[in-house]
Amino acid sequence: MFPRIIFCTAASLATIVVIVLALVSPASHNKIHSRPWLDLSLYIQQPQNISTLNTHVVPREDVGAFIFHRVLTEGPENTSMVVGKFQQSEFNVLYLTFDTPDHSGSLSVQTMKVSHKDRDEFKVVGGTGSFAFARGVAVFTQTDKQISEEAITYHVKLQLEFPNHSPKLRS
Repeated sequence: MFPRIIFCTAASLATIVVIVLALVSPASHNKIHSRPWLDLSLYIQQPQNISTLNTHVVPREDVGAFIFHRVLTEGPENTSMVVGKFQQSEFNVLYLTFDTPDHSGSLSVQTMKVSHKDRDEFKVVGGTGSFAFARGVAVFTQTDKQISEEAITYHVKLQLEFPNHSPKLRS
């Protein structure tokens, strides 16, 4: 009988400690975003100064992966403010990295079915920093017709939700 009393007391105390820590923990009260969803609109462009950023990395013989680098800008003009980087690899994932006063972190976008049309819609499958645990939709539209594939500019609309704030994405 005595071991049962000790076990029940220990289990009760552990439960109380977990509840108290959850209620008083500063991490549980910090909100990354004041809204349960976040809408962003930006552009993917060829960098202006190609010498400072590799736009097409040729793989080493033992690696075998191509990664394309672009910049994220606020507007469609080449002179628009750069807000981050864009990387596309052969592994069906796009990486958007942000470094602004409002947003610092990255997003991962899954591209299982690329239609190669003027408009594609993909799933946002996660993020880091300001975008931790983000889910949602990324809509890519081609802004203009260019002669070369490397010089195409894309408009990206992101509709993100954060699971610890809202159960549904609102549109």
